[in-house]
Amino acid sequence: MRTRPHIRIATQTDLNQLCEIGKQTFIETYAYQNTPENLMKYLEKKFNKSQILDEIQTPQTIFLLVELESKVIGYSKMRINLVENTDENALEIERIYICKVYHGQKYGADLMQKCVAVAVENSYTSLWLGVWEHNPKAIEFYRKWGFEVFGTHIFHLGDDAQTDFLMKKTLTQLF
Repeated sequence: MRTRPHIRIATQTDLNQLCEIGKQTFIETYAYQNTPENLMKYLEKKFNKSQILDEIQTPQTIFLLVELESKVIGYSKMRINLVENTDENALEIERIYICKVYHGQKYGADLMQKCVAVAVENSYTSLWLGVWEHNPKAIEFYRKWGFEVFGTHIFHLGDDAQTDFLMKKTLTQLF
């Protein structure tokens, strides 16, 4: 029987864990398809303690931690009120990651369900996200959750401009 994870909102006391899980999961997901230089530039910019602390303290940002037997195995970062999305009542899932060793064990689904619950509890009508066009595993996961492509944007990983698909899920379709 699978152990259910504990998923909770992260606070400032989780700063070190957020930095580490962010770096670990990003490397596991993208290192094999990107140059070490571009990967390091991105990690240094996005996962340093100052940057993560600033994000935790921003009221429009919500971090969730996934814990299994007191060990952090994944996380998500959600943001509200972004200009890029045309739906003013939307919540963005900016990051959603589970450590590679736990893939295939439904912890990603547990985390997505919690993201949906947070959005519904806060009266958002849709969720949206960006996903790299060369990440078919993630794209398929989001499609299973009912996300549909509605556009693209450029994501900068170091010096590399990459295309992300923008995907959106209307929450009323879930309930």
